[in-house]
Amino acid sequence: MSRLSVKDLVAEAVSGVGARPARTVLTVVGIVMGIGTLVTTLGVSATAGNQIAGRFDAATATEVTVHVPRAGDPDAPPVVRWSATDDVARLNGVTAVAAYSRTEEGKDLPVRANAVKDPTRILDRLLPVVGATPTLLDTARADVAAGRFFDTGHVRRHDRVAILGAEAANQLGLTRIDNQPAVLVDGRPFTVIGVLGAVRRADQQTLGTAVILPWTTADDDLRLGPITTVSITTALGGAPLIAAQAPIALAPNDPAALQVDAPPDPASLRTGVAQDVSGLLLILGLVSLVVGALGIANVTLVTVMERTAEIGLRRALGARRRHIAAQFLLESTVIGLLGGIVGASTGVLAVVAISVTRQWTPVVDGTLAAASPLVGAVVGLLAGAYPAMRAARMQPVDALRGPA
Repeated sequence: MSRLSVKDLVAEAVSGVGARPARTVLTVVGIVMGIGTLVTTLGVSATAGNQIAGRFDAATATEVTVHVPRAGDPDAPPVVRWSATDDVARLNGVTAVAAYSRTEEGKDLPVRANAVKDPTRILDRLLPVVGATPTLLDTARADVAAGRFFDTGHVRRHDRVAILGAEAANQLGLTRIDNQPAVLVDGRPFTVIGVLGAVRRADQQTLGTAVILPWTTADDDLRLGPITTVSITTALGGAPLIAAQAPIALAPNDPAALQVDAPPDPASLRTGVAQDVSGLLLILGLVSLVVGALGIANVTLVTVMERTAEIGLRRALGARRRHIAAQFLLESTVIGLLGGIVGASTGVLAVVAISVTRQWTPVVDGTLAAASPLVGAVVGLLAGAYPAMRAARMQPVDALRGPA
């Protein structure tokens, strides 16, 4: 009975791999590219997902917005009192809270600017008008580009002062406020004491086009009515709790009437971002791996064709079909294993290098890196299956004649 020991099989496979070093190196490079790309893309996606989620935590995970419905009867008591913001401010985890009412969509008021420097330049615009608490600047993450924002004194005295959003000031032609310009809102004069700069909170961008008044003045002169929106900023991690408690603090008799917009859970977002990015880049890594597998299959098939005489001689001397198949399968598996080892090392180094250049914290899946050599070996095994079967099916006489 013909036998082939494991020692002899390994020796034949290693000899076959080393017989053509240039071709073997090029074939290994294909697997290195596939495994390396796979490890790199998954590592970079995990690192980027962690970075994106971390930035989300710091930027928007602290923003809660409560929308208050307008009462159907103007004489009915307000759903939320203006003083209720003080109750929200006392909640543990709240860093800033502001409330405002604004003109309804499609019902903006006419605003006229009369600059002292150029009294002939009169502009009329339909702009949203907001009556707000003095803390609006903090919750909107906004800056004052010129002048100042109104304070509690202006609110208490019902002063006729106004703050213009940057776009509103541009539309009205107001470029400076040191000459105490006035704006006429629905025919009523207000002194402009400040112009907003950048508004960094995403859901407060409408402030850039608005005329902002103290809420007492807006209610007295323009009848803007009760609160329509409460804007809250929390400590990091406190948004879910505040989102549940704020409606009770604002409207204890009917908290269900309020609509709360709270950020998603940061942990869920991090997982979602990582999965989305990983899923996209995983496809690229798998494509590279398939290209490497096709390279192994092609080279192994060419090797079979070139070694037909050797195969015929071994079959004539008693080698069985399974012996021939095992030899070529082991050769392709060894090539895949080498490519997996080098590719995993290259991928890990690439993730670390990219993270260092971007000043990120590298995140590498240790299980993936450790399993990469095995993945390379399996890819090599599968890629060599057809060439090995073709070599095993050769008849000794046909193989000794050589390729046609």
